This record gives sequence, C-alpha cells and structure tokens, in this order.
Amino acid sequence: MKRLITKLTFQPEIIIMQRKTLKGRKISGRGETVAANYAFGPLEDDVIIKHRLLTRTTTTRGEPPLKKLQKKFASYVSEIEKDEDNYNDCVKLSKAFLQELSTFEIPLLKSKAVIDSNVREKENFNELKDDINRQILQAQADIEDLKKQLEESKIERQHKEECEAIRKLIATQPPRSLMQKVITDLEKEIAALEAENTASSRLLELRKKQFVDELQNTIEEDEKNLIEEMRVATEEQKNGMEDAGGVSEAMAVD
Repeated sequence: MKRLITKLTFQPEIIIMQRKTLKGRKISGRGETVAANYAFGPLEDDVIIKHRLLTRTTTTRGEPPLKKLQKKFASYVSEIEKDEDNYNDCVKLSKAFLQELSTFEIPLLKSKAVIDSNVREKENFNELKDDINRQILQAQADIEDLKKQLEESKIERQHKEECEAIRKLIATQPPRSLMQKVITDLEKEIAALEAENTASSRLLELRKKQFVDELQNTIEEDEKNLIEEMRVATEEQKNGMEDAGGVSEAMAVD
C-alpha cells in the first residue's frame, strides 16, 4: 500500500502537455466557418487533465485502471475480514490484486521515465538556451567590433584615396632635378637682370647728371649771348643816335 500511495502522489503537472488549438470547421454544403465551442475554460482543462493523470483515467473505453484496482483491493480486504476459512480465496484475490497493481504500476513507471526524461530535456534545453544567449551576446560584441573596424577601414581607405590623388598629381609634375635646374637658370637670369638694372640705373643717373650739366651750360651760354646781343643792340642804337645828331648839326651849319 505504501508503494501504491508513493506512486500515486507524483506531480503530474511536470509532464509537458501540448494542447492543439481547435480550429474552425466548415459546415458541409454551406462553406461557412463556425468557431469552435469549448465546454471548459483553460483553467478547468488543466484541473481535469491533472485529475486524469493522477487517477489514470485517460482512456475512453472500459473501466478506469484506478477504479479497477480499487475494486480488487476492496474485494481482497473484504475477503480477509471474513471469519470463514477462505485462505484459497484470499490468495486468489491477493494474486489478482498484485497483478492489477503491477498492471497499474507499469504506466506509472512509464510516466516516471517520461518525467525524468522531460526534466533532463529541460535541463539540456536550459543549458542550450544559456549557451545560445552567450553566443548571441558574443555575436553582438563581435558585430560592434566589426562596425568599429568598418569605420576605421573607411577612414583608412579615404586616406589612401587622398594619398593616391596626391601621388598622381605629383607624378604629372616634372622631375625634381629638372625643376632644380630650371630654378637655378631662373635665379641666374634674375641675377643678370638685377645687374643689368643696376648698370642701367647708374647709366641713367650719369646721363641725367650730364644732361643737367649740359642744360645748365647751355642756359648760361644763352644768357651770355642774350646779354651780348642786348649790349650790341644798345651800342648800335646809341651810335645811330649819335650819327643822327651829327647830320642835324651839319645841316644847321649849312
């Protein structure tokens, strides 16, 4: 009896049950869809399922196993309580009860095995879930790292493109030796032009000085000539006046 009670007190709610939702059915000849009607609510369904699992009344045909076992046990107990000499009947009822108990115990053992299997499966599922969560976190971290690497790669590529553009621009220019030669020639030409400019400036200053001296001498000579001409003109005018006076006197004498 203790063994029977122990087997009957297991927790049936551990068993994972998957209920299939009843879908709407079509009425033949109409093509209309009728919603499924439930006789019990979800909570009542759970209570009924637990009760059937506990009492092993999950079959729809024949007498429930627990009720059969109860009848066998009741027949065996009632036979023992009789005062008559019914040892053989008690042995038969005892064997029948033990046989029924063994028959009833087999599904319990199966259920226990299913429970243990489900528990192990749940543990494996939890471990797998934790492993998947770790992989997800690692993948997210890897994605962030790859994003950073992508941004760095974009910047590096941009720098390379800029360097390549500068390199192409430099490649279009003449060589450094040729440029240095051109610069040297230009510097020599500039020095020659500066020397020529200095010489021209000196020559211009000299010519200017000479021009000023010649102009001054010319002015002085012109002034002298003008004075001399004015003096000559004055003397001629004076002589002419004197000649005119002599003639007048001679005419007066005559």
